[in-house]
Amino acid sequence: MSPIKSFNFARTSFLTFIQELDERIIDRQDPAFAQTIRWHIGNVLFVHEKLMFVSQKHSQNIPKEYAELFSSDISVSDWNLAPPSLEQLINDLIDQQQRINQFDELFWKSEVKFKVPYGQIQTHGDLLIVLSHRESEALGKIKMIKDYLDSKQG
Repeated sequence: MSPIKSFNFARTSFLTFIQELDERIIDRQDPAFAQTIRWHIGNVLFVHEKLMFVSQKHSQNIPKEYAELFSSDISVSDWNLAPPSLEQLINDLIDQQQRINQFDELFWKSEVKFKVPYGQIQTHGDLLIVLSHRESEALGKIKMIKDYLDSKQG
């Protein structure tokens, strides 16, 4: 499967699931989990933006405040800003998917010019495959958190 097909499969699966979430559950915190569902959704968006659009230094495509909310070293308990709505995050993820799909074949074959924290990554295509895998892992975490929170309700 090509990197872009892999990405589109992961992103479509991610979007399909989160579009059905209730806004009330995505901020529920439980000691069993370090982060909330909203944080995981925002982190997927932020990390993709940070790594896929690195040449743009500070992406103008998502609000700069997302770094203060969704960086991997930030905890929900550190938040001093109101987070975006689920609808806004979904729209940002859809927009990001469209922008990633606009890269041409040459871009996917070009070398990544920065150190990536996820192992041996040489090309932007390699990077997209790793990010797609990471997105699928995040979806699994979100499903697990939701199932756990739902079980505590019942």
